[in-house]
Amino acid sequence: MDSEVLFTVTRECLDTGLRGYPVGYCTTSYVHPHLGLFYVGRPISELAYKEAEEVIYLLYYGKEGSKSEIEQFKNELVKRAHVDSRVLEQIRLLPRVGQPMKLFAASLLIEGMLEGVGDYREDCLNLIARAPTLVACLINHHAGWGEGPKSRPELGYIENFVAQLALPGGVNKDLATAMKIFNILHYDHGGGNLSTFVGKAVASGLEDMHGSMSAAMSALAGHRHGRANQDCLEFVEKVLQELGENATAGQVENLLREKLAKGDLIYGFGHAVLRVEDPRAAIFYDLAVKKYEAAPIVKIALLLRLVGPKVLAENPKIHDIHPNVDAISSVVLKAAGFDYPHYFAVLFGMARVVGISRQIVYERLEARGGKGTPIVRPKYLYAGDETVSG
Repeated sequence: MDSEVLFTVTRECLDTGLRGYPVGYCTTSYVHPHLGLFYVGRPISELAYKEAEEVIYLLYYGKEGSKSEIEQFKNELVKRAHVDSRVLEQIRLLPRVGQPMKLFAASLLIEGMLEGVGDYREDCLNLIARAPTLVACLINHHAGWGEGPKSRPELGYIENFVAQLALPGGVNKDLATAMKIFNILHYDHGGGNLSTFVGKAVASGLEDMHGSMSAAMSALAGHRHGRANQDCLEFVEKVLQELGENATAGQVENLLREKLAKGDLIYGFGHAVLRVEDPRAAIFYDLAVKKYEAAPIVKIALLLRLVGPKVLAENPKIHDIHPNVDAISSVVLKAAGFDYPHYFAVLFGMARVVGISRQIVYERLEARGGKGTPIVRPKYLYAGDETVSG
């Protein structure tokens, strides 16, 4: 396969964001257009309700762990989870007026400066173990909730994260379940999504793990990527506001047609690879029905799932009409008691640290027989005035 001609570059290939063009290998996950997301060959539907540490082990080692191996891995993460107090102090000095993802990117640089060891494998595991505390600290600080409870990693990977949040009114007992599913479903998503590609590209210049991850989080921060779930929730909330919680399928259908006629965007549908409903969305829809079906925001989200594809299918210019994970993941988080959508991208980023860091380890230390991939340098064709003066 290495010597095969995989595609021919034509003018139509240019200025397309490299979409669909192979540039390397991914050993952790892949997305099948009709079957969805797989972690190391396992469909995401089989992994959603496992313990976070089990799925992290699968992605890191490329195989399922035995009971004793998982227990040992849990203990390893607990040992690595302590964050130096100097790091937390510096995070609490960051400006609270900044967008939360900028604080996350800065927090990763601070962690790297004060605790990075300059070894991709070690920094990978350390960063995975410490991400929940870094994120809990920056959320508590940015929200003005104070320092929050101390880290207790022995509680479990996500359980400790939720326990550190100083949420006003306390933590809903169901929140850890929703957070754990959200975390697991967002660990990895193939090798070519923007944040993963950016993180690996920066590391290809031999930047360390923390600097590379900070760049990846900046890539994740945009509306076309990690902030899509926030945009989706705002869209569902607007529909709820316009129609009320007792809206009918017909009313939602008519509203969507009106929005499309005005050129408004319909959020929560379509995917770069999938051509079916996102299996991750199906998992969240099931959870929404089981636990939060009476919540007004969930009622609207379920109606959008029902009628959205029908309305979108009427437009021949729209090729992917199916709900994606962002259509419902943010709705479930809100229903579960985390009604702070400006932090949803940070939650996404905390999860994606797992997959991106492991892919960086592969490209720096394992690819090409251990030599690692070369520095990323795609070719761009000059399109300006061909006459050079002077």
